[in-house]
Amino acid sequence: MSSQAYLDAATVKRLSVLQTWRTALAVLFDWGVIFAAIAVSQWAQDPLVYLIAVAIIGGRMHGFGVLLHDFAHYRFMSGNKALSDWICDLLLAWPILTTVASYRNNHLAHHRYTNTDKDPDWVFKLGNRRFTFPKAWQEGALDLLSYLVVVGSIIDIFGMLHRLKAAEKPPLAYRLARLGFYIAFAILFTWLGIWIDVLLYWFVPYFTAFFLLMHVRSVAEHFGSMDYSHELGGTRSVLPYFWERAFFAPHNVNYHLEHHLYPSVPFYNLPQLHAALMANPDYAASAHNTRGYTRGLVRETLFGTTSIPAS
Repeated sequence: MSSQAYLDAATVKRLSVLQTWRTALAVLFDWGVIFAAIAVSQWAQDPLVYLIAVAIIGGRMHGFGVLLHDFAHYRFMSGNKALSDWICDLLLAWPILTTVASYRNNHLAHHRYTNTDKDPDWVFKLGNRRFTFPKAWQEGALDLLSYLVVVGSIIDIFGMLHRLKAAEKPPLAYRLARLGFYIAFAILFTWLGIWIDVLLYWFVPYFTAFFLLMHVRSVAEHFGSMDYSHELGGTRSVLPYFWERAFFAPHNVNYHLEHHLYPSVPFYNLPQLHAALMANPDYAASAHNTRGYTRGLVRETLFGTTSIPAS
């Protein structure tokens, strides 16, 4: 069944209308939470508070990645795509050491050839031990632990670099601008004498919590008890518990099946899109919806059981 059969065109058009202020507010929110977490940790001077801050900052970096994903689909503003990309690079992509153009190159190919041998994500992950399920809980725990000791993050970084080899090299002016961005902040951090703080509050969360959460989401979207024979079975949406939203599912990224069917819908309208689709009995009967990352997803990846709630 074509995705057009699940929802009428008027509803899709309505949900695809861009509201630039909502994305801008989300960007400000993520940065605000990061600065607040740093401030509280610095005030408390307590190891436990610091570890909580690392988790929170990593969660908001994950939020950066989700918003970057929307920018890659040009879901920030109508017109002036170049300005949109510069805003994304400066506020979201460059701080987490990537670019919107390189991400877009890989991600749009993933959309065009989802779960096939032309999908760069699929080719990289299929057969990879960390994306092979079901598996023993001990192995799953070791996979997650590998991110807390940075090993898993380094493996993921090399994997991303390998997938980006085929990407067209950006213009020299762009590369110089990006280099200048990092040099300017390096000079600023040196002048302020805060390199230790940068290490503790940026690079530690980045190389641990951020990549761990990205890995969990990557697994959740296309692996573990999936039915790749039809479009509603090869991509998963997760209906998270409240606390999971802050870490595993910032900015409604959990509605991944809906996003694959209708990528024109921006992140803030995905809950409405989900509700509209679930009102269609044919869709509701076949859509792969999983209840919770820490419950349903664990059952499906470790034990091979499937949980598809009715709403």
